[in-house]
Parts: sequence; C-alpha cells; structure tokens
Amino acid sequence: MKLTRTALPDVLLLEPRVFSDERGFFFESWNQRALAAAGFDATFVQDNHSCSVRNVLRGLHYQIEHAQGKLVRVCNGAVFDVAVDIRKTSPTFGRWLGVTLSAQSKQMLWIPPGFAHGFLVLSDEAEFLYKTTDYWYPEHERTLLWNDPALGIAWPLAGAPRLAAKDAAGQPLAQAEVFA
Repeated sequence: MKLTRTALPDVLLLEPRVFSDERGFFFESWNQRALAAAGFDATFVQDNHSCSVRNVLRGLHYQIEHAQGKLVRVCNGAVFDVAVDIRKTSPTFGRWLGVTLSAQSKQMLWIPPGFAHGFLVLSDEAEFLYKTTDYWYPEHERTLLWNDPALGIAWPLAGAPRLAAKDAAGQPLAQAEVFA
C-alpha cells in the first residue's frame, strides 16, 4: 500500500497494490499490520456503505464529540471527496482538499479526526464505503455549510446539488463549533 501526504498533511491518499488479470482484480483494502509498518495506525469500529445518485452532495459532516477518523473509498462510480480542517489551532485551519475517488482508481482517502467531510457524486450512481474510528452519535453530529464562501470549495457541480435538509442548513465556518 502506498501512502501519500496531501496538501493537508494529516490527510493521506492510500493506493493499494492491485493484482489484475483477464479474470478481474484483487487488492487488500485494509491490512492493519502493513499499514502500521508504513506509519499509519488506526483502529476502526464501524463500516458504512452508502449509495447515491448523480449530483447528490453529502456533508460536510463531523462529530464535535467522539470525533471520527474516516478511511473512505468508492466501489462503484465516482465522487469528488472533500476534507476541511476545522482544528482551530492547526496551521491549515479552514483549508479544504478535494480528491476524485472512483471504483476504477481504487484509491482511498484518510480523513483524520478534526476534519469535516463530504462528497459529491459525479457518476450516475456511486457506492461509497468508509471505516470509522468511533461510532455515530447523532447528538454530536454537526454540519458545515457546503457552499460557505469563506471555504470556497470548488465543487464540480452540474447544476444544483441534491441535498438532505441537514446539509442545506449547515453552519458557515465562522459560526460552527470547531475543534480546539
């Protein structure tokens, strides 16, 4: 597994070694021993799987207590995946990173605790898988406003996004609860 630091140094791009032939492919999407040897160590407690149609935008979500680290990937289709640093004392506070993840590339993104996370579906349909380092606590979930001008996220939208009510009502960064 190849680990690459991104423009937000705590956010990592993981590229598995893929074995392909005329029958198809195989890869390890998680190997704790190998990744720990490469300097990445996380304990996961929950796996999630969502399916969304084109132009669905989910996020930007985080938990103010029981902060979750997330290892995310796409097993069908493609998404534009976004991480926003909301750690007040971080030198990259308020900066975002966007990466296209697809079933074809098989790349994964590590979003550590202290970041808000969201994605936009670019394909007709996308299946999104992610592991979390803590459980979901709805009472601690918060949502940053996906189109906050202070963040300036360059979502590759084709028209208006399809949003859940909680995502449409997200807080701008200036008013959001953030991590110390």
